[in-house]
Amino acid sequence: MKGDGDIVELAFAPVFAAGDKVRAKTLIRNDGSYMGKRIGDPLIEAGEVGYVRGVGSFLQRYYIYEVDFLEQRLVIGMRAKELDMIEAAR
Repeated sequence: MKGDGDIVELAFAPVFAAGDKVRAKTLIRNDGSYMGKRIGDPLIEAGEVGYVRGVGSFLQRYYIYEVDFLEQRLVIGMRAKELDMIEAAR
């Protein structure tokens, strides 16, 4: 059985685009990439709503979506599997 670690996401079009309104599927904790917080500290609760600001990549395999959570005043990078679409940008 293959996990999502076997998939090269960059071989396909991104799931989300700049301006899309999205929701976090689960609690997101700091993996060490968010400065000013300790590893393991919660960043975003499940259900929080944000907007995709941009799309980048990581390790030439994965899309990373720059999501602006306006109410929390946080911008964090997330994978598609951590997000649900609420409304596509027009």
